[in-house]
Amino acid sequence: MIYYMLQGHDLQNDVQTMVQVFYPNLHYYRIEIPELVGITVCSVVEENTVYAVYYNNGIQKAKWSVPYTEELSVSEKKRLVKLSIFGLLCQETNIFPKWGLLTGVRPAKIVTQLLEEGKSDTDCVRYLTQQYLVSAAKAELSLQVAKAEQRLLAQNRPQDISLYIGIPFCPTRCLYCSFTAYPLAQYEKSVDAYLDAMFQELEYLAQYAKEQDFCIKNIYIGGGTPTTLTEEQLERLLQKVDVLFQPKENTEYTVEAGRPDTITKRKLELMKQYHVNRISINPQTMNDATLQRIGRKHTVADIRRVFWEAREAGHENINMDLILGLPEETAADVEHTMQEILSLAPDNVTVHTLAVKRASRLKEQFDLYTLTTAQELEKMLDIAADYAKRMGLIPYYMYRQKNMVGNFENVGYCKLGKEGVYNIQIMEEKQTILAAGAGASTKTVDPATDKIERIFNVKSIEDYIGRIEEMIDRKKEGLPHNLT
Repeated sequence: MIYYMLQGHDLQNDVQTMVQVFYPNLHYYRIEIPELVGITVCSVVEENTVYAVYYNNGIQKAKWSVPYTEELSVSEKKRLVKLSIFGLLCQETNIFPKWGLLTGVRPAKIVTQLLEEGKSDTDCVRYLTQQYLVSAAKAELSLQVAKAEQRLLAQNRPQDISLYIGIPFCPTRCLYCSFTAYPLAQYEKSVDAYLDAMFQELEYLAQYAKEQDFCIKNIYIGGGTPTTLTEEQLERLLQKVDVLFQPKENTEYTVEAGRPDTITKRKLELMKQYHVNRISINPQTMNDATLQRIGRKHTVADIRRVFWEAREAGHENINMDLILGLPEETAADVEHTMQEILSLAPDNVTVHTLAVKRASRLKEQFDLYTLTTAQELEKMLDIAADYAKRMGLIPYYMYRQKNMVGNFENVGYCKLGKEGVYNIQIMEEKQTILAAGAGASTKTVDPATDKIERIFNVKSIEDYIGRIEEMIDRKKEGLPHNLT
């Protein structure tokens, strides 16, 4: 447990997230006086000074002060509060986080704003390193991603939207997973009824998009694992999408093929037949022992086989997801994984840092596993970035999550022209995304004001099927008209 106190301000979220960088995956409690057992961090804002104090077992051990002379804006107060805690905890833990004071989901957002103001590349890097203590390497990565996102987002038109379709079934639940996903063995008899219900929702969304004269630029079928569907069920879904939304040649149409143990040659052929032009085959690691440890029921040989079957079926844009920092893995294991990925030469590689999420089995069984240190994870990220460069892949999108090991990042790398544009749209929130399925969240963006509204579906399979009319009514009531 870690305790924290606030005096002279109420920036609770900023204080807690900064403390979490140094003490991840613990419980955090706000208190009024230093706790007599354990560590307490006190954040104070006074006239002309912001400071943080470190208490161990109720006894003050260290203090870090940051002076100021002018009245603080809200953003500057937040920065100085984080800066004082950062300085204090770097000193006390001997940990020096590469992202400095940045704790948000989208670290490239600051760079994007600076570029829009006309700042140079050098100005952007200097701002991150000096104002937020970001390492030079992470600042350069932010710049690369921000420029790639700018280039792609500049192509957005007011009438362009995306469509997300959720298939929340998986063969088994992976150790680290916190998504809406249900084991197929338990829900197999509900799949057809689920598709029937979702088709009703898709029919309404197609009608709405047509009435609004929207152009669907990106279709993304995710999960769960969509290829958990049988060949017949998958064809039903692809046919329905084809009839309702008529994907065109320039529509980015992605299916998360996901796990090799759910993919057949026929499914790969069906996706190609129905105009899917981007798929994900997600190994997470290319080490058999780790695959077993995290609950995967396939082998590295299965991954290789399915990848080449996808190429033979004509798939020319294949993404592969990897997770660094999986339990018991070392930098040498990541090197092996990247050598295997290099031999396959996918068009996209998305490199995730392990995040210990609240709803995952890993969180529930946290004490059973040894997690990677920040120093080892930094080596892993460097290895992955080096191999991405060798494959001719450039970073094009990035995001971060709470409780990521080492407080690092997730990065999407791709061959130029093979970007997963939907990933950028959902992260940067510049485009309306209509969503169907259990646990799906529709997000509308007003292009004139950037105002965002969300409409949520229930997560339970049974509730979704039984309350599908309510899900549609929520959209009838909540979706705006004449956004374009």
